Amino acid sequence: MLQSGRLYKMDGHALLLRLLLLVSTVAITLHAFSGTTVSPQNATFSFKSLNLTIQEIKDFVYNYRIRECWDLFTGQMANISKIYWCDWKTILRPYSHLTDCLENEADKLLINYPNSMAEEYIIISHHEYFLNCTLQNQPLKDPPENILLALIITPICLIPFLVALVVLKSKDGEMHM
Repeated sequence: MLQSGRLYKMDGHALLLRLLLLVSTVAITLHAFSGTTVSPQNATFSFKSLNLTIQEIKDFVYNYRIRECWDLFTGQMANISKIYWCDWKTILRPYSHLTDCLENEADKLLINYPNSMAEEYIIISHHEYFLNCTLQNQPLKDPPENILLALIITPICLIPFLVALVVLKSKDGEMHM
């Protein structure tokens, strides 16, 4: 928006109010052209006549805004060659921007995050860009035997030690009574 020769960014509430004003203007105009004659003095409009709740309006605005997040993400992914789509270091920034954008837009409209609309875009991103990513480049394998042995034996040895410690402390507690 341009105000006093300076460019400024609208916050979520200002955009929501402008959107509501636009919807009401369109609804009044459509009502005026519906075959009935309505003078401007007699024209009335209420959002109740549209049967829209505040939540439905918020969802509509949120859906519009997250579509912009998606368009930004697809633009960023278009600049990345397909061979790098499975490289986390390469796609980290666009993917983080998408998730941050989805969350920030929900916060601006006081909508819970994660939500079904945001999850839908995340799922679509995985289906369109990351579906063919596998661990072929990094096959899963067992840890070395010495690490595996330590991971197994440590809790086994720790349990009797802890039991003995509890028994000793409980005996000390009885003696002080």
